[in-house]
Amino acid sequence: MEAVTLSYPIHDSRLHNGLRVIVSPDHSSPVVAVNLWYDVGSGDEVAGRTGFAHLFEHLMFQGSRNVASGDHLGQIQAAGGSVNGTTSFDRTNYFEAVPVGALRLALWLEADRLGTLLDAVDQDNLNNQREVVKEEKRQRYDNVPYGDVFEHLVTLAFPADHPYGHLTIGSMADLDAASLDDVRGFFTTHYSPDRAVLTLVGDISAEDGLALASEYFDHIPTGQPRERAEVAPLAPLVDVPRKEVVAAVPRDAVYLCWRVPAVGDPALEALTLATSVLGDGLTSRLHEALVRSELAESSAAFVMPLVRGTSLAVAYARCRDGVDPTALEAALVSAWDAFTADGPTDAEHQRAQVQFSREWLSDLADVQQRADTIGQLTTQRNDPDFINRRLALVSALTADDVAKAGRRWLPSSSRAVLVYRALEES
Repeated sequence: MEAVTLSYPIHDSRLHNGLRVIVSPDHSSPVVAVNLWYDVGSGDEVAGRTGFAHLFEHLMFQGSRNVASGDHLGQIQAAGGSVNGTTSFDRTNYFEAVPVGALRLALWLEADRLGTLLDAVDQDNLNNQREVVKEEKRQRYDNVPYGDVFEHLVTLAFPADHPYGHLTIGSMADLDAASLDDVRGFFTTHYSPDRAVLTLVGDISAEDGLALASEYFDHIPTGQPRERAEVAPLAPLVDVPRKEVVAAVPRDAVYLCWRVPAVGDPALEALTLATSVLGDGLTSRLHEALVRSELAESSAAFVMPLVRGTSLAVAYARCRDGVDPTALEAALVSAWDAFTADGPTDAEHQRAQVQFSREWLSDLADVQQRADTIGQLTTQRNDPDFINRRLALVSALTADDVAKAGRRWLPSSSRAVLVYRALEES
């Protein structure tokens, strides 16, 4: 596939306090995306104190020294912008997209909560947000079909003491047991300018972007050193670990997962194409083998890229009525083994590359998604300009590269298995 060269401008600087500032001008519309990636996620939590990273995703919208609870969201929306935040194993990010005239407001709000959030974190605030998190867990994990999939998969794929051995939502018992000092200590340890990347993408010059970042953030002190152990890659799974659950789900289902390399390993890009061939869309191997044969009502495969040593590859299929999950698993594994034995056909490989290119370019067309991608690449790869090179790298992968990665990392003998059986009505 012919490589496409991208040329998004990347201006990379650091403030005196260590905040990394990336500015990427785009004058196509009078909008600026403001994106802060903090190098802290649930992987930084310790046993007995889980859920803190996600808790702060909520607390960061509950006020700071000069901003009342809820006013961050309200002021941005009143200015015609949008705002949100997300948490994962490896990071927490907060982001706004605002008319260029509201850029100063967005930067002031972000700086105020980074510098003075703990002024607003009191016992009442903590108690309130704990209850909000519990309700979120009930709505997103406990009371929806298959909502606990990843809770089961991470326990199959990772040791309990691994950074990825628990979900980002954390333990509700841990949150209940957390003291105000525990929570404040987590923020002091992990939230500081030198552990953050501020990305500005949109209708602003590199010079003005850096000057505004310095004006609003440079007074915030650098954080104290933190201890963060290196996490070695895990070996592939052996002996096909397996778990079966009976739950109130609409269909029996089979989920498989594999340990694969972490972000930054070239093999992960080849595996992204491999799982696309296997499970992305109506022409994928799994759709042809399982859905068209009327064994499954749906199927998919994908890679979950992670930073600390090991990522996950996942495949799943949900049974049609009358199909036993044992038979579905056997058919899924058969299709999987055929791929790992021979690799993709030339047509499949080209289709996967085209799908990747379309999705990559579509995402980057939006300034907010582009800012988020730059923040991700800076935080996790120390390489913001990879945004311009990734497409060419994936385009240069051959079908043989993908086949070799599949054989190395995705043999069916290295899978873990999660089976859902639908609760029978009494």
